[in-house]
Amino acid sequence: MGQVFLGLSAGGRLVAVKVIRAELAADPEFWARFRREVAAARKVSGLFTAAVVDADVDSPAPWLATAYVAGPSLAQAVSEHGPLPAASVLALAAGLAESLTAIHAAGLVHRDLKPSNVLLAGDGPRVIDFGISRAAEVTSMTRAGFVMGLPGFMSPEQAEGRAVGPPSDIFSLGTVLALAATGDGPFGGGSTAALVYHVVHGEPNLDAVPAQVRPLVERCLAKDPGERPTAADLLAGIGAVGVGQPDAGWLPTSLHEVLGRYALPPAGSRRGRFAGDDDGSYRQPGPDTFGSAGETGR
Repeated sequence: MGQVFLGLSAGGRLVAVKVIRAELAADPEFWARFRREVAAARKVSGLFTAAVVDADVDSPAPWLATAYVAGPSLAQAVSEHGPLPAASVLALAAGLAESLTAIHAAGLVHRDLKPSNVLLAGDGPRVIDFGISRAAEVTSMTRAGFVMGLPGFMSPEQAEGRAVGPPSDIFSLGTVLALAATGDGPFGGGSTAALVYHVVHGEPNLDAVPAQVRPLVERCLAKDPGERPTAADLLAGIGAVGVGQPDAGWLPTSLHEVLGRYALPPAGSRRGRFAGDDDGSYRQPGPDTFGSAGETGR
């Protein structure tokens, strides 16, 4: 949907600034929906969301800024370090359920919850890119039949182009947790058409999901949206089995050791370019880099 820049707030806080692509910003329906969705997204608060801290939706190049998250995406972490242990997956589930509770309470549906939209910080996960996918759904591209979302991580109703609500995010949460626990999505790989068919008609492969996690994932992946738990129900259920919220020790040692790569120097100590990765996270700046952009993947 645009480019991401590393920036500084007026008070010196590090932020990620997403600047919307010109062709999207020029679409009147996108602009009107984006304006409404950003206003709602600014009301979302909570530890496990990357809060929207500023925005300018009236600019010729609309943008919004969220808190910078010092950590890799879940997609990157699993790709480079393998699946998370069961205890970490349950802590991840608790953090994401709390995040979705806040997002849904603000009247939003994420619509694009996937491993690259979950960042892993030392004190818990952060959900990013909430409140903007709905705006993209009204563009001429999506009206022509393109469905927003990543095949294999979208709900059956979303894959079929039907109306989606909070239960759709719960289904996506189940797919994200399955990948975190096993390294693979629960509906396998292959072409987009094959993935969509499996999501709508097939059963997920949860054989490798640890026993502590599997019942939770199974509930999320119910084909019928009415049979899925709410985010608040999930959070209560995770707490009932004695799993607390993520804290400084929630990730395995191998991942804690790499978090320092994402810590940035004090504000104002460096200037220059800083590239955003395609998965929504950020690469570590080099010795002479600080401050700019890269294309975001959607």
